[in-house]
Amino acid sequence: MKTLISFAKSTAPQRTPRSKIRLSFYFSEISVSLWLILGAIAVNTRAEPLPRSTPEEQGISSAAILDFVEAADQRADAMHSFMLVRHGKVVAEGWWSPYNPESRHELYSLSKSFTSTAVGLAVSEGKLSLDDPVLKFFPGDAPENPSANLKAMRIRDLLRMATGHQTEPALRGSNASPVWTKTFLAHSVPNKPGTHFLYNTAGTYMQSAIVQKVTGMTVLDYLRPRLFEPLGIESPTWGTSPQGISFGGYGLNIRTEDIARFGQLYLQKGQWNGQQLVPATWVREATSLQTSNGSNPQSDWDQGYGYQFWRCRHGIYRGDGAFGQYCIVMPDQNAVLAITSGTRDMQNVLNIVWDRLLPFFGTETLPPNDAAKNQLKERLASLSLPAQRGASSPNNSNAIAGKKYIFPPNDQKLEAIALDPGNAGTPPTLVLECNGLEQRLACGNGTWIKSHLAYGTQPDQPVATSGAWTEDGAFKAKFCFYETPFMVSATLKFSADQVTYDSEYNVTFGQAKKPQLVGHAR
Repeated sequence: MKTLISFAKSTAPQRTPRSKIRLSFYFSEISVSLWLILGAIAVNTRAEPLPRSTPEEQGISSAAILDFVEAADQRADAMHSFMLVRHGKVVAEGWWSPYNPESRHELYSLSKSFTSTAVGLAVSEGKLSLDDPVLKFFPGDAPENPSANLKAMRIRDLLRMATGHQTEPALRGSNASPVWTKTFLAHSVPNKPGTHFLYNTAGTYMQSAIVQKVTGMTVLDYLRPRLFEPLGIESPTWGTSPQGISFGGYGLNIRTEDIARFGQLYLQKGQWNGQQLVPATWVREATSLQTSNGSNPQSDWDQGYGYQFWRCRHGIYRGDGAFGQYCIVMPDQNAVLAITSGTRDMQNVLNIVWDRLLPFFGTETLPPNDAAKNQLKERLASLSLPAQRGASSPNNSNAIAGKKYIFPPNDQKLEAIALDPGNAGTPPTLVLECNGLEQRLACGNGTWIKSHLAYGTQPDQPVATSGAWTEDGAFKAKFCFYETPFMVSATLKFSADQVTYDSEYNVTFGQAKKPQLVGHAR
């Protein structure tokens, strides 16, 4: 992923609790022929949208959901969307503009739960076993003298983050092989597999590579007829390695409602519209405790790990991704909550759910409450991330109009910038030059204006922009890349012959505040 100012794709932060646990897993096979039949049905049958209902009809008050929304809006760094499903029906949904129902969202490590599902389906088809050694599938990529621990590593160990690694293999970088599976297998395995929890996105990539090895398809293509199409998940995208293997541990992009559909499938023990898409035994084992990983009773990262699913407090489980992408399944409440966000405090988002939503699931239908229902509806319709506000034009607009400011080579890949100040009828427009391509981004004052940005390897990246002048004479702009968790806030200070450009990310795997750039007028 690249944007106006480049940011690195990476894995989620490592979590390092240890455990010693080993559980077996058994379930019945489903024949390949059945999957081919279901795949053919899925191609010709478009799934119906999830049914909608009022909150009160499903035993939760509109007032409680409104309280949750207000808390999320005020206490979370930045919520992007949520969808709450109770008894199989959507009772509330909202998107913070410029995020919207139609756009896909980068899931990051929530992708892992989908890769795990692909492994479960491949097992059910008899294509592999969880006790298969990892080395079995990549004899040509193995080190010359593989260690006993590497030989002992099984698919089951990949699934439960217990590969035996002390550090996560870095699949990218100057010391990595271009062949990612080879890099993984070359990494030291000092611990006995199954005895040491280490969050390991590279291990999820290996699951993806194994599924592709035994099926001849990427995880994305393998899941299309078996999962995505029956669920009505349209046009999912998934990045691939140089070898054409789906990333597995990250890189899947789907919509908020698609996340909710996936959670509802698991809540229904793998059933969907009368079909058993995923074996119920897999759902049970994948979401059960497979590895202990900590002891903090207040942390939802210390409640244990399944097969690429996290255990939570309150008997709940989830898939999650960096910066707050959540598929939260609440079996006791018969509910699913899908969330996308761009937050630096992922635990805070879960705390809001537990504090403001979880206690209010009732067991019976509530009386209609039109006033509360309408109040919730109005609030959901008005959700928006704060857009930049300020003056419409500067005092020195004539001094900077038409001038292009050139930057020296920099890591942010910004070559030049100009600002068309606009007038009473048109908004100010930033004119950016990246890779020799000039692009214009209109900036709404207190509103978001959507456009697209071609940059680096991203030829058509959706972006929404707002911008205005502040009292100190600076032009402040926000760039929201609304198919990702990322927003960039920039401050430009102009003079007759130069501009300074300061920028900062809302969330990032690296440095949030970028080095200042100084451009000179040409």
